[in-house]
Amino acid sequence: INRGPRRRARQTRVVLRKVGPWSVFKFSLLFYLCVMTVILLALAMLYGILGAVGALEHVTEFARNLFADKSFSIHGGWIFARLTVLGLAMVVIWSLINLFIAFLYNLISDVIGGIDVTLSERH
Repeated sequence: INRGPRRRARQTRVVLRKVGPWSVFKFSLLFYLCVMTVILLALAMLYGILGAVGALEHVTEFARNLFADKSFSIHGGWIFARLTVLGLAMVVIWSLINLFIAFLYNLISDVIGGIDVTLSERH
């Protein structure tokens, strides 16, 4: 069945001259918070699996024998509390780095004119 000539998708070229620093910062905070959550959940699952198979007890016993310290033990709560604080600090640091990059992009785009982007309709 021939429905006539096919219409070509319209295309337009736009120039990305400025990015909103506040929107970049908000997006970065949420993105890195999600990444941190996924990493912490993966580490918690790994910790649980290592505990279930007895690997943590073997590591504890090995460290006790190696350092002659009979009071050594692995405290998961202490470890994950520190990892959470470290993760939150990294979320803020990387979001601030992205904010700096957004400001830098805006300054550079004033000089060179920004990034050309071609947009087209989907059929």
